Amino acid sequence: MAAPQKKVIVTCAITGGIHTPSMSPHLPVTPQQIEDEAVTAAEAGASIVHLHARDPKNGKPSQEPALFRQFLPQIAERSDAIINITTGGAPNMLVEERLQPALQLKPEVASLNMGSMNFGLYPMLARQKEFKYDWEQPYLEGSEDRVFRNTFKEIRYILESCADNGTRFEIECYDTSHLYTAAHFIDRGILKPPFFIQSVFGLLGGIGTHPDDVMHMRRTAERLFGNDYYWSVLGAGRSQMPLATMSATMGGNVRVGLEDSLWDGPGKLATSNAQQVNRIVTVLKSLNLEVATPDETRAMLQLKGKKNVAF
Repeated sequence: MAAPQKKVIVTCAITGGIHTPSMSPHLPVTPQQIEDEAVTAAEAGASIVHLHARDPKNGKPSQEPALFRQFLPQIAERSDAIINITTGGAPNMLVEERLQPALQLKPEVASLNMGSMNFGLYPMLARQKEFKYDWEQPYLEGSEDRVFRNTFKEIRYILESCADNGTRFEIECYDTSHLYTAAHFIDRGILKPPFFIQSVFGLLGGIGTHPDDVMHMRRTAERLFGNDYYWSVLGAGRSQMPLATMSATMGGNVRVGLEDSLWDGPGKLATSNAQQVNRIVTVLKSLNLEVATPDETRAMLQLKGKKNVAF
């Protein structure tokens, strides 16, 4: 069985490296927009905010630490939320570039992808016909022939590089094979419990969104990690709320946010990250579940605390 819990951890992924600015006018791009979105998401009930950065001039995903420094201290000052920095960046970045923000800024939590995969964004082109910036359309088109590279050596490189930082990882698993990769690094003593397993559903190249897929991931995680882990679910696109609800009813945690879905209903764009957090918090309360506070989440995941970061 997974670690017993009385509170549900709500993660909000604020902007991400997948969607392009032309897809929604509500996607935060500038440091001020990212800061404000993170703070209002925390006020709505997110105990963890998962953060990427973007070049404010053109909205392009960036792993430049200087950009993260323009919003991380402000978010920490304005909220008590746990800050989670990506090491995924965007699928077309090299691992050395992707690692720098987490390595230099030493957050409480960083994300870590558990395997290489086809990462098909090109179906989005069927819905998006006009683009604001010249990089956006080629970025989506190129995903038909792009592998999001996360080799065993690269995963070890990230884990060992951050070993002295006290940073724990949101372990992102896009298929059951990624759960076994996590188990491999646990067996090698490189990953330490408790494990925060983020199961990702609905990205082309990864596992699907059928309830059987969710159950299979859950059963596999239970078998591999026993009572040493916390399970969370990320559903991409329109599957976001249904799968988050399913996770909650199964004793799991949830992740929402504009990184994962731009929508707040059929044909209706979400106007903010807080809007999605409010929606899932309403669902959790209707299920008689309590939302974990940042400090409760810190205790559950055994985090080092917000005073022990480098921003």
